Amino acid sequence: MAHDERRLEVLRAIVQDYVSTNDPVGSKALAERHDLGVSPATIRNDMAVLEEQGYITQPHTSAGRVPTDKGYRLFVDKLSAVKPLSVAERRAIERFLDGSVDLHDVLSRSVRLLAQLTRQVAVVQYPTLSRSAVRHLEVVQLSAARLMLVLITDTGRVEQRVVESPVDTDAEAVAELRTLLNSAFTGVKLPEAGDKVPDLLDTAPLHLRGLLATVSATLLETLVEPGEDRLVIGGTANLTRGNALDFPGTVRPLLEALEEQVVVLRLMGQVDASTVLVRIGEENAHEALTGASFVSVGYGSTNRALGGLGVVGPTRMDYPGNIAAVRAVARYVGHLLAES
Repeated sequence: MAHDERRLEVLRAIVQDYVSTNDPVGSKALAERHDLGVSPATIRNDMAVLEEQGYITQPHTSAGRVPTDKGYRLFVDKLSAVKPLSVAERRAIERFLDGSVDLHDVLSRSVRLLAQLTRQVAVVQYPTLSRSAVRHLEVVQLSAARLMLVLITDTGRVEQRVVESPVDTDAEAVAELRTLLNSAFTGVKLPEAGDKVPDLLDTAPLHLRGLLATVSATLLETLVEPGEDRLVIGGTANLTRGNALDFPGTVRPLLEALEEQVVVLRLMGQVDASTVLVRIGEENAHEALTGASFVSVGYGSTNRALGGLGVVGPTRMDYPGNIAAVRAVARYVGHLLAES
């Protein structure tokens, strides 16, 4: 058991050194830089065992060793403490995000901030519409025969559609329609809202039914198929900062996957608001991400994640620091949206 504990310490030291120096790590450097309490010969033996077990490997070009995906996974699983952000970093998050004016601004600021804090690629998902509810439905009269429907969700999303009316509509009927729609839909979750439209057509006052029938198709479209979930991405230039071992061959597939968004959105679909998920290398099912690690968490309230945010970068990353930054920014974004 003592052997296992000591080897874990050696693995930790290798991960920390490789992440910070960007160079494969040799036993001599470990003995000099870390107080491991054993001789360089014992460290060499431990490294041989770790290599045999698949936790570290030797790149062809070097005498030193680097962690494998399996080694990083053990390191992350055995993290006893995630280093907390400094007071200065926490203040920077508050100051930077407190100036936000709306949802879009909160998310674009969050991405810039995460990319700066972690020096990785930051990704933030717009609040998923399937988890949103109707906060307000606005009906705006653009002209006698044109209306605009505006859906505002409780997560700050805004969707708008124009409706052409076959007959001219007066302002009074528009005001009545607005009241009717809000009494029927305010607070209703979007996945359930579409089912209420047919009932509303049956129960609406007779003089409003024609107008309601005119807007009902657009209303359904707005409630049932609002704009797809999307990501805000920042810091892609950070991918080019590493060394040749970070992305052997090319970083292009990863950049293309980030651009297409589908892969990352699928991974974001698995987040919850309390657990930071760390997927390392081959654990990412999509081949474009097999050379990368993805650290993500949900933002929102403790019992409801509205969306996800995280960082993507090489497997050689500062996991404790990135986990802390992702968690702190998510917590703050959740507070801001709860207050809005």
